[in-house]
Amino acid sequence: MRAVDIIIKKRDGLELSSEEIDFFIQGYTQGDIPDYQASAWAMAVMLQGMSDREVTDLTLSMARSGDMLDMSDVEKPVADKHSTGGVGDKVTLALAPLVAAAGQPIGKMSGRGLGFSGGTLDKLESIPGWSPDVSEADFKKQLAEIGIVVAGQTADLAPADKKLYALRDVTGTVPSMALIAASIMSKKLAAGADVILLDVKQGNGAFMQTLDEAIELARLMVAIGNLAGRQVAARVTDMSQPLGLAVGNSLEVKEAIATLKGQGPPDFTELILAESAHLLHMCGRVATVPEGRAQVQAALESGAALEKFRAFVTAQGGDGRVVDTPDTILPQAPVILPLTSPQAGYLQQVRARTFGEVAVKLGGGRAKKSDTIDPSVGMILHAKVGDVVQVGDLLCEIHARTQAQAEAAAQELLTAYAWHSAPVPAPELIKTTIT
Repeated sequence: MRAVDIIIKKRDGLELSSEEIDFFIQGYTQGDIPDYQASAWAMAVMLQGMSDREVTDLTLSMARSGDMLDMSDVEKPVADKHSTGGVGDKVTLALAPLVAAAGQPIGKMSGRGLGFSGGTLDKLESIPGWSPDVSEADFKKQLAEIGIVVAGQTADLAPADKKLYALRDVTGTVPSMALIAASIMSKKLAAGADVILLDVKQGNGAFMQTLDEAIELARLMVAIGNLAGRQVAARVTDMSQPLGLAVGNSLEVKEAIATLKGQGPPDFTELILAESAHLLHMCGRVATVPEGRAQVQAALESGAALEKFRAFVTAQGGDGRVVDTPDTILPQAPVILPLTSPQAGYLQQVRARTFGEVAVKLGGGRAKKSDTIDPSVGMILHAKVGDVVQVGDLLCEIHARTQAQAEAAAQELLTAYAWHSAPVPAPELIKTTIT
């Protein structure tokens, strides 16, 4: 078998066999197939696409390229929830404690932010002492004792994905639907979860800009999971404006804690309750989704979910006092600048991508992987799409390191807003569910 023949076959639009895909992926991971051939293959895949069976074989081969977490000795099922990324997306921080408090273990490998999209690990690392470094033995122990683990991807977990992603980033092949789906699902399968709920974000603040793209990605990932023997469902959710009110690492942790105290923004609270209930139903913990909703609502109102969050943070080295006094434990930006509305009307647009890009410029994200993050910076929204504002009303607060950075951010953030003279409906939060 030769790599060049596999490239030519895919270039000509033919379907690759399971053996050909595995030969290519393992060969590339081990260094037997060079970058220039892998680049040609990735471009052929992007232009010609792949069948569901091909993408599943690709995903499984990428998952098998390194260690696969063996969860056979852990209470079943183990749940996972994955988001394709967005602005203000701190869902895992509140959803995991809710699900665990309702009796369902949830263990996940999470990533860092790159570009305008935030990362779960970056948010949690704003809590002093918290670490994503969890051994396989500790992963299982924490899952059994507390019911929540959020760990970083180890070097030996799906190494093919790391090599391919770095290559795609510099060869113009990032937008390939097949390669995106395989990248996400290979890590999910390698991490050992039995039941996976995918949150596919759609809008200007997501990687999937159109609803059709988001639905196709969701459909493909569900197909991969089911063909691989896992139970998978996906929800396509809105990312045309930031989720919740907080954008920025420590600010989002603070908002997640407030939400677990019953004081969260309505859209964020609704999303975590709906997705937690859906996940409980998928895992067989409840007979119906409404029954799941009642259980997570009870866990929220009783404070059980909040205490799960404290136990989880403490187990991974973090300061558990963050639950009680987040303002004194979490990093605080030295400058807070109010941004007020220059005109009256109904807010027609609060562009999520602009908020994400400004957060990066303030130091809250990475333009490149080597950048250091300032966990304290970001924005707090005070008005969202559909709200009516008067001249001088507060649109958002900017949390920055310097006055100059805050003022530059204010000028750019004004471009994220659009006003209308007539009432504007809030965007639909959950677009569709794919099972």
